[in-house]
Amino acid sequence: MRSLRNRLTFMFFAITLLAIAALYVYLAPGLGSRLLGEKLNALVQVARRESPSIARTVGSSESQRVVRSRVIGAAVHSGDRVTLLLVNHVDGRPQLSPVASSTSTPPPFPLAYRAIRAGKLEARTAEIFAEVADPVSHRRAVIVYSTPISDVVSNVAVVRREILVAGGIALLLALLGGYLVAGRLAQRVKRLEQAAERVAAGEFAHPIPVDSRDELGQLAKAFNDMQRQLAQLQSARENFIATASHELRTPIFSLGGFVELLEDEDLDPETRRRFLDQVREQVDRLSKLSVDLLDLSKLEAGSLELREEQVDLGELTRSVSGEFEPALAQHDSHLELRVARTLDAHCDPVRVAQIMRILIDNALTHTASGTRIVVTARRSNGRVMLAVRDNGEGIQAAAARRIFEPFFTADDAQGSGLGLAIASELAGRMAGRLSMASEPGNTVFTLELPA
Repeated sequence: MRSLRNRLTFMFFAITLLAIAALYVYLAPGLGSRLLGEKLNALVQVARRESPSIARTVGSSESQRVVRSRVIGAAVHSGDRVTLLLVNHVDGRPQLSPVASSTSTPPPFPLAYRAIRAGKLEARTAEIFAEVADPVSHRRAVIVYSTPISDVVSNVAVVRREILVAGGIALLLALLGGYLVAGRLAQRVKRLEQAAERVAAGEFAHPIPVDSRDELGQLAKAFNDMQRQLAQLQSARENFIATASHELRTPIFSLGGFVELLEDEDLDPETRRRFLDQVREQVDRLSKLSVDLLDLSKLEAGSLELREEQVDLGELTRSVSGEFEPALAQHDSHLELRVARTLDAHCDPVRVAQIMRILIDNALTHTASGTRIVVTARRSNGRVMLAVRDNGEGIQAAAARRIFEPFFTADDAQGSGLGLAIASELAGRMAGRLSMASEPGNTVFTLELPA
């Protein structure tokens, strides 16, 4: 029973068996009870219709022949057995004696005694008969109506037999159909299992055929999407490793070379200072890369803590923009601020400042010298909008769709490709959103935050 196919087949068989058993236990007895009830009710109606005519002969001067003719007539009209019994009291106890009957062998009369004692019509079903006893003429006589119930018993037996035959056929069909359907489902599940094993082994080039629109088809489609994303992520990681290795190797080699040069005791102070400046630049480059990697690992692990508070984004924007004055002068670029004096938002000021640094640094890094950068901060529809605009060459559409993916860099881009991915994730953690719109000569990154 460890096999999914066998368990599903057994489940189909068990459900069908339970349904047949419930049908057999509920339908057949219920049908028999209903048929007997209908037969007994019909017999009661016959008694109420025929008894008055027969009762008028009790204690009258009608001859025995007339009495018998009325009893037989009632039996002919109804199709039932009819017997007229006179009641005599001996020592205070009723005694019954047949007067006229439609059959030569009248049935026993226990129900007639019960009707005399109760003084009302009584009805019952016995083993082979349904009986009604109707006391008449002030309990001086009782008329007994009876009809065989063998037809009901026979019909119920036929129904039971048909249920068993149909149930046996249904069980065989359930067993065969369940085995085939379960086999098909198990085959599709096995295909998913094999695909998962290939993905676990690092193979992403074989998608699963989506051959239906049911839940397993949707699962196969979702698995293919996951496989495609894993393939993209694997490719991005490989590219990142190559890029990070290059980014790390270059400053490390440079530092090693500068250390060897600085060991020369004959260096003049000016050259030594220039070498030390180069060493400082390479150390800064390594520091930025290590910080980006640490932030990304914290975001992916969900361990990055945010301390949100009410922040004046106008003041924060002016402060961060001022940090780039040396870089702007070196890049021969101009930064223009369009910020309201007071602009409050609920956010983590340290992380918002980090996002703004990433966006401004991105504008300086990926545009030519002399670029004009505009930083704006405004309120719109209950949200605060921070935007960094540059007039560089723009971002191509293929790259724009993946610009916020971790490890992604455009063909002509520099760096590790982590900054925008970190900025987008930080914006989402603060219930905000980072978006981008680009065309030649105009690229805008917009950060939306709750006010």
